[in-house]
Amino acid sequence: MAEATHHDLRSALSGEWLDTNGMGGYASSTLLGTNTRRYHGLLVAATEPPVGRVVMLSKIEETLVINGQRFELSTNQYPGMLHPAGYQYFRQFCSTPFPRMTFVVDGITIHKTVLMPYGRNQVVVQYELDAPTVRPCQLELRPLIAFRDYHSLTHRNDALNGTLMQDAGCIKLQPYFLLPSLYFAHDAANILPDSDWYLNFEYEVERERGLDHSEDLFNPFTLLFDLDAARCRAAVIAGTTPEDIANLPQIIAGEKQRRESILAGSSNAGSAPLEPQLDALLRAADQFIVARGKHKTVIAGYHWFCDWGRDTMISLPGLALATGGLQIARDILVTFIESLTEGMLPNRFPDRGEAPEFNTVDATLWLFHAAERYWAYSGDDEFVLGTCYPALKDVVAHHVRGTRHNIHVDADGLLFAGEPGFQLTWMDARIGDWVVTPRIGKPVEIQALWYNALCVMQALAQAAGEAEESASLGAMAKKAQVAFHQQFWNGAEGCLFDVSHGDERDGAIRPNQVFSISLPHPILERARWGPVLAAVECELLTPMGLRTLSPRDSRYVGRYQGNVEQRDGAYHQGTVWPWLLGHFVTAYVKHHGGSAAVRQEARGFLTPLLKYAAATPAGQLPEVFDGDLPQAAGGCMAQAWSVAELLRSYIEDVSGRVPSARPSALSVAQK
Repeated sequence: MAEATHHDLRSALSGEWLDTNGMGGYASSTLLGTNTRRYHGLLVAATEPPVGRVVMLSKIEETLVINGQRFELSTNQYPGMLHPAGYQYFRQFCSTPFPRMTFVVDGITIHKTVLMPYGRNQVVVQYELDAPTVRPCQLELRPLIAFRDYHSLTHRNDALNGTLMQDAGCIKLQPYFLLPSLYFAHDAANILPDSDWYLNFEYEVERERGLDHSEDLFNPFTLLFDLDAARCRAAVIAGTTPEDIANLPQIIAGEKQRRESILAGSSNAGSAPLEPQLDALLRAADQFIVARGKHKTVIAGYHWFCDWGRDTMISLPGLALATGGLQIARDILVTFIESLTEGMLPNRFPDRGEAPEFNTVDATLWLFHAAERYWAYSGDDEFVLGTCYPALKDVVAHHVRGTRHNIHVDADGLLFAGEPGFQLTWMDARIGDWVVTPRIGKPVEIQALWYNALCVMQALAQAAGEAEESASLGAMAKKAQVAFHQQFWNGAEGCLFDVSHGDERDGAIRPNQVFSISLPHPILERARWGPVLAAVECELLTPMGLRTLSPRDSRYVGRYQGNVEQRDGAYHQGTVWPWLLGHFVTAYVKHHGGSAAVRQEARGFLTPLLKYAAATPAGQLPEVFDGDLPQAAGGCMAQAWSVAELLRSYIEDVSGRVPSARPSALSVAQK
């Protein structure tokens, strides 16, 4: 990010950074360290990786004492005021290799660096002077702890146990019996065991979202560090396991090397390195891939999402395959294949280890796509035919005879899904009992995904030597395709209906029709690709992604803002989603032939999002943008499929590094 000073206070309070640990835990705040969300914190630990997130260490209050004069580096929002005024000393933020904030105080430059070591519920907070000082200089650090679920807030209470257990270079406390202990490794010159509550922190973003936004935090002790000509550094390692501060150089060096290897290992085998403009996105992609047991999964978004089946399957090609992480992709597939029941993939794994939720029709269909893309990229017949194929056969069987939520293959060969009160597609906003976009019946993208799944299965059956099974699957796919063309063409608009249900057709112009072209086995006949893409480009395309509804529709909402009900009501009624742009670009390149000129046009579609990611402190892409200009970001500040689809589309559609789909007999015939 460019240099930010106290003259740009708004940017320093709104710009957010993010650091993660590969376990679902993270550290995040604004450039000033002013927490503006309940989800901000220096140590948000995943106590049941990758879920069970607890805000343990909310922040650290910092005071630099020079020649006896006290300078507060912190800035907090309290009712009606910012205090202290540390923002006046803030000068610059740098995101790589770790988040680093620079302050200049009375001629002394001090850098604050935050990093999370991979695979540990720990955070390192280090302070370094730019140069030795001969003036008496002391740094006071006052940790502020919350110890609460990251969705909630805490307030002053008598139940908190502030007892400190001290060993050489380590402080341990366990504020609440049922939560883990927190350890502070340090080499402070002195420890003041004073303790007190800091009251009435206000979180501005939560206020804007219409949620509770006031919190109290507890300060258990103060660390005092002497900084002089011989010592220019102070550091704390806070975590759920004890650490030796002497290990700090190795921890930092190891994590720096790991992060550098992300870029070095991102190219596909035998290909040239990826373009430098993708570096920010490659780093961003790494933050979503986390451990679940012995395998891997994908955090759908920071700060508040866990791992969702739909988001994971959509994100897998961009986060792992296009960037060369074949083993990671295989690991993710194993995680979710093992979770299949009744032919369905979980919609999400809840935060506290409860039973997975299965209220989705498309997550399972995206599994076919992810498995086929893995096959195309890896050529790993043993895994795909030995592990994926049997599981996917069972999925098809359950869909044919019917499974949860009235999901079944109808007499016409298309896939029906839905029942009142449930939202089963990716357009899943719900306000109380009101499902905003129920889409019961035969949604257009579900038919595209079902057809693609049948073609994938036909190719897998061929590869497995099951000729009769392959022929049967091909016949099912052809039947579905014929019915699709009979039911979904909207001649009045020159595009596709969004949902078919009995004799009813939903004429809302939505982006879901793009998948009828973009998937490896497109269900839509080639002659109609041009009109569909023209309608989508005219009605839905914006620099930041595709709108979810045409502005001509009376239900269109151009701003994603307001309280929970207002935002959920706008979520899929015009709000722009960046991840959709990847499939639009893929369809566009596919339709126009993939020449060098077409790929250059594709680059133009993706450039605004690339610039956005490069300009933000976190190097990330958000969940959504406004449908109307200017397009403010909203939702999660870092969303997996936003990053994944921009990466995938750039690597495959712009750079041309796309493997062919494994051909089915039907797809060969269509050519």
